[in-house]
Amino acid sequence: MARAKDAVGAYGERVAVEHLVAQGMTVVERNWRCAAGEIDAILRDGPTLVFCEVKTRRRQTHGEPYEAVGYRKMTRLRRLAAIYLGQTTDMIVDVRFDVVSVVPQRSGGAVIEHLIAAF
Repeated sequence: MARAKDAVGAYGERVAVEHLVAQGMTVVERNWRCAAGEIDAILRDGPTLVFCEVKTRRRQTHGEPYEAVGYRKMTRLRRLAAIYLGQTTDMIVDVRFDVVSVVPQRSGGAVIEHLIAAF
């Protein structure tokens, strides 16, 4: 079961990053990790550094994927972003937190919803 869930998550992250790149963003890091956790994707949107959380669900019986990003997840992502920013030497003008929801379809492309500045 865990492998199927991991495969769905990896698919969602790949589709989400492809979507963001098609919107003009540039990938800085994918699956950036440190001892405190992982950030799914870090991208540049012009002068803005975007920390992106990707949520993928095969079914919407428990709501939209983005609804799984609650207070605890937001707090963790902010903490991880602070760690990342403390380690980078890049010039950072602005920071933003986005969430991308991915719902795979039986046929055709996935349904993607990009929440800009989600929190």
